[in-house]
Amino acid sequence: MKIITWNINGYRSITGQNPSKRYDVISNDNKLFAYMNNAKPDVICLQETKANVEQISETVRFPEGFDGEYFSAQRKGYSGVATFVKDEKNDTVRHQTGFGIEKFDAEGRVIVSHFADFSLLNVYFPNGKKDDERLQYKLDFYKSLFDYTQELREKQPNIIICGDYNTAHKPIDLARPKENEKISGFLPIEREKLDDICLLGYVDAFREFNKNAGQYSWWSNLGQARAKNIGWRIDYFFVTENLVSRLKNCYLEQNVFGSDHCPLVLEIQT
Repeated sequence: MKIITWNINGYRSITGQNPSKRYDVISNDNKLFAYMNNAKPDVICLQETKANVEQISETVRFPEGFDGEYFSAQRKGYSGVATFVKDEKNDTVRHQTGFGIEKFDAEGRVIVSHFADFSLLNVYFPNGKKDDERLQYKLDFYKSLFDYTQELREKQPNIIICGDYNTAHKPIDLARPKENEKISGFLPIEREKLDDICLLGYVDAFREFNKNAGQYSWWSNLGQARAKNIGWRIDYFFVTENLVSRLKNCYLEQNVFGSDHCPLVLEIQT
């Protein structure tokens, strides 16, 4: 099975419903569907969709041959996630929106997809850069989500948690660690949350296959950061330890454009 996670920074823009702009080039191309036609995933998990379902044109609401679930924030144009599954696999999947805590579910950040032999969480973790209140919200989200997954593991021991974690784990995971030690996204208290995930028995799938520096999934739109590869690795697949032997590959597609993030791909034997 091939599973992709991608923070698309606006569903209507990446599908061409609304014009998108990169540098000085304005485009109405459907970059998402073009990418999916080439990549041929079985499942794709999208974050930061920034749209309610009714705001999305029916012509681009689902890629051909896929069905799935949207979960939107109560605040329009903000946050949101979507999970698309190939039609032949979707019949056996049960999708769940949110994880039962209203202050987090109101922001449309989690879809849990229960497959026959594993559960897949598509998560858009909060950003803590705005102020101390949002940082605390982010930390509380981490704790509450992983409290939920610990309960879930009692019923389903095979768990995959993918998405935009909004945190770089180690110095190798961003281009300028020293300069960002006091910036949300690389604060010690945030990085400890990823340490905690590992202690719970989750494995960073990407690092099972790639130990190199310079591997980033997000770049600022300022100062030609992407062209210079001044980025952060903040998008992950964390899998329970018992799934590691079934991993075939996990890799970034840094040459795929359409967002300030790039896709991350997991290939796993199911």
